[in-house]
Amino acid sequence: MSWNPRATVILAIVAGAMALGGAAVPLTDRPKFCATCHNIAPSYDSWIKSSHKDVECAVCHVRPGLEGFLRDKAYAGTKDVLITMFGTPTDAHNLDAKVHSEVCLSCHREILRVSEVAPRDLPPPVKDVGLIMSHRKHMEAFGKRGQGEGCTTCHSRVVHETPIKGYPIVLPRGHISVDSKPLYPDHPQDSVLWKKGTADCFRCHDGKTEHEGKVLSKKCETCHLPDKIKGYLF
Repeated sequence: MSWNPRATVILAIVAGAMALGGAAVPLTDRPKFCATCHNIAPSYDSWIKSSHKDVECAVCHVRPGLEGFLRDKAYAGTKDVLITMFGTPTDAHNLDAKVHSEVCLSCHREILRVSEVAPRDLPPPVKDVGLIMSHRKHMEAFGKRGQGEGCTTCHSRVVHETPIKGYPIVLPRGHISVDSKPLYPDHPQDSVLWKKGTADCFRCHDGKTEHEGKVLSKKCETCHLPDKIKGYLF
């Protein structure tokens, strides 16, 4: 068998690339690596204070499997690196990273069985009025609507935001416009994160939005326990 220099060079390049990739992938999975980009730094700072501080970035932002790795890690990651090095990175207040619902449900699948949350399980002031919430119905509705909605439609700032009014657990933002203590996000007005921080259940339950030919109710009893809400209506 004759020696082929060209084949040797190609094999050496492939082997080098595989070795480099094998070392680089674990490194780039680390949150501190992500935080080296200045526009990601605020997200890192909020993550280390959140309920998900023991869950690394890639667990939520990269879907499992080959397709998830290629799309969310290889393609999106390389694109972000190139933009950071040679382009204009997105302002920190306008970051809009996608977190797919299947990733959330890989840890929180039991939530699909929850149809009502008892008052004793809720933090104040929601505790005072109780909560009726079927996650499964909402996920099914999001799927039928086909607008890319999912877990983060309601829980968009689970990790990268100050918990609303210090709630120790994750909740949608609540009724900002009618709340006695409204939340004002620490972001420039009309930025992506400001809009996410001020959105609430009324984004869909506005008395106008339709689903399967029916207008979504805006009545308090739609989401809160009737016997609990009565004292707050008059």
